[in-house]
Amino acid sequence: MEWNLAYTLGAEVNMVLWKRAVLLGLLSWLIPFAISFVAFPLKKSNAPLFGTLMGLVVLLTAGALLTRYFRNRPVAAREALIVGTLWFVMNLAFDYPMFAYGPMKMTALGYYSEIGLVYLTFPAFAFLAARLAKPSGS
Repeated sequence: MEWNLAYTLGAEVNMVLWKRAVLLGLLSWLIPFAISFVAFPLKKSNAPLFGTLMGLVVLLTAGALLTRYFRNRPVAAREALIVGTLWFVMNLAFDYPMFAYGPMKMTALGYYSEIGLVYLTFPAFAFLAARLAKPSGS
């Protein structure tokens, strides 16, 4: 069966659990932030390793929180994409004051090239993992 993106996004109509999505969205920012705070000395001694570590932390956080979000309910690609996009936007919003004005002040280009784009992991992983979770006939 051929994969049809329009069908995938249009046919699934699950209700987004907004309260759960927002609370887990807060954790999607807080968990990587806490780990980056602890691992920050590594950035000075080995910046590429720090970047790789943080990419993995975001990916593992996405997997764990999506598992929690879809606990006891069917996985829907559209809903996963909406939740992942919400978490992406929340992470950018939580980072903004710290990186625009705060102690880690960076230019927008510096922020997005070093940190911001990694948050695209949330919607990309959410959508693709949901597609993988679907039975092969769907």
